[in-house]
Amino acid sequence: MKKLILTLLISVGAWSAAHANSGGIAWDKFPVEKTTDVAALQDGARTFANYCLNCHNAAFMRYNRLRDIGLTEAQIKANLMFATDKVGEVMKVSMDPKNAKDWLGKVPPDLTLIARSRSAAGQGTGSDYLYTFLRTFYRDETKATGWNNLAYPNAAMPHILWEWQGQRAAKFVEVADPHDETKKVERFAGFEQLTPGTKSQLEYDNAVADLVAYLTWMGEPAQSERTRLGVWVLLFLSVFTVVAWRLNAAYWKDIK
Repeated sequence: MKKLILTLLISVGAWSAAHANSGGIAWDKFPVEKTTDVAALQDGARTFANYCLNCHNAAFMRYNRLRDIGLTEAQIKANLMFATDKVGEVMKVSMDPKNAKDWLGKVPPDLTLIARSRSAAGQGTGSDYLYTFLRTFYRDETKATGWNNLAYPNAAMPHILWEWQGQRAAKFVEVADPHDETKKVERFAGFEQLTPGTKSQLEYDNAVADLVAYLTWMGEPAQSERTRLGVWVLLFLSVFTVVAWRLNAAYWKDIK
């Protein structure tokens, strides 16, 4: 439990700068129906294993839990396991944390609870943030990685899905500072496509939505079961309340 809490705090801290910058752009709405779409979750799990699990751990998720989204152990072993051969192992990368810090400047945060740890008042959910973050990378040669991000300016993470989306430049315009008319501030004015991606914009957005759906599910795999059970509990309590009320009335009807 202590390790779980510590990892959550580290994840929040590693991404905390986004809160300070979240006012710059509005977060896009993540298509929440994806979290109950088994095909979307399976596609997201495949993207996660092939692209995210190279650097990021998911240390509180075991491979065999993917059976809950309709995958067999044979499918998990054949398509999603690259750092271990035991399906009961947790999702950890083989990269040493010290090397990760030397190469990337910081240890990439654990992603098990990342969707649950990201939210902002008036902005949206952690899923909305991740959906926006993964779709707002742009080329910036002033950065060490060559990339920047609108949702998380100066992010240390490069655009790992750039081949799918292609390379884009962000256009900014100078406008008057609403707090000080004597000053100018930059405001985002849109993207310019520099090179095409292997996917169309619609296909890319859908692939990102699948990935975010998986990240959301991974933070609480029992959510669907909990919700389903909760509905039955509320129905039972509703019926029991009516029965108890009528029983109470019958018990006291002859007592004055």
